[in-house]
Amino acid sequence: MIELDRDGDLWTVTINRPDKANSLTPEMLARLCEIAEGAHDARALILTGTGKVFSAGADLDAAKAGMATSPDWERLSSAIAALPGLTIAALNGTLAGGSNGMALACDLRIAVPGAKFFYPVMKLGYLPQPSDPGRLAALVGPARAKLILMAGQKITTDEAYAFGLVDRIVAPKDLLQTARDLATDTLAAKPEIAQAIKAMCRG
Repeated sequence: MIELDRDGDLWTVTINRPDKANSLTPEMLARLCEIAEGAHDARALILTGTGKVFSAGADLDAAKAGMATSPDWERLSSAIAALPGLTIAALNGTLAGGSNGMALACDLRIAVPGAKFFYPVMKLGYLPQPSDPGRLAALVGPARAKLILMAGQKITTDEAYAFGLVDRIVAPKDLLQTARDLATDTLAAKPEIAQAIKAMCRG
């Protein structure tokens, strides 16, 4: 249910469980971690999903069994953030719950119209993943981070774009090609130059 396609130095990872809103089981989350931790040779990595939801976060039954507080969520976002190549979240639909972490850890986020963004962790009685509030606040500002995390608001695609959470809004039919196009210059550049620019952008 986690698919990996390698096209030279471009890796595309697809969450493929559309009948369950691409919610993640512990095994799927662990597989995502393994891929991200092994992707240091990828010069660009795209994360996407099938169907109309990118990911609803943890599978409900698994969440009740403890997955909601699994350290693998932070393991995944940390591994993505540490990658030297360009990372792109190609959000084919709504982004919810713990799956926010992997998208926030990416360098770029593009989304289809109609996608919603919400992270109802406080309502469910949990803290967010440790790095998520900081990454979210860096993108949208502290007040809007609280709007999402504390006020529990669902953010529309247009709001996400205006806030800086999403970098481009793309028609569904063009989503993956747009992500590939965004990776073109990085794939063509000398790896050490691309990596150095990414490091410089971190400040």
